[in-house]
Amino acid sequence: MMRHDRRDILIKGVAFLGVVAAARGALAAPPMATAATVGGSDAHPYAVVHTEAEWRRLLSPGQFEVLRQAGTEVPWSSALLKEKRHGRFLCAGCRQPKFDEATKFESGTGWPSFWQPIGGEVLVATDTSFGMDRSEVHCATCGGHLGHVFDDGPKPTGLRYCMNGIALEFQADA
Repeated sequence: MMRHDRRDILIKGVAFLGVVAAARGALAAPPMATAATVGGSDAHPYAVVHTEAEWRRLLSPGQFEVLRQAGTEVPWSSALLKEKRHGRFLCAGCRQPKFDEATKFESGTGWPSFWQPIGGEVLVATDTSFGMDRSEVHCATCGGHLGHVFDDGPKPTGLRYCMNGIALEFQADA
């Protein structure tokens, strides 16, 4: 008969839970968007498509982690939080406009927030990572992960598009 002490059982149990959580996260993460579509039956063709190697060459490591691997930047780390000029916020992956400065507001969350995207420029999909259902926002042009949208925003939409600043670039009006 084999004897197991509590410490050994605890360590193996925690390791098992870690493997399960990692596997669940990998399965729940969106695909690497190197293909021209995203999502099974709701497939959307992207106008801008690159291989993983091309994306790694085109983006900074932080941009790649957020845009292509659905990462999240550290709150309060984006210079775009303080951006007040007139202009548009572009996807850092494809340089296409996603949000107008007129819809930006201070949400107090530490991420640039908007109450509305530019029409047709983003896609929203269900994100089930971390054991919860959230609405994930993707660029409609290249499929890059931009952030999430929540229903606690200001009027007139009541929505808060909470974006990763590293996934965006600002283009001031001329």
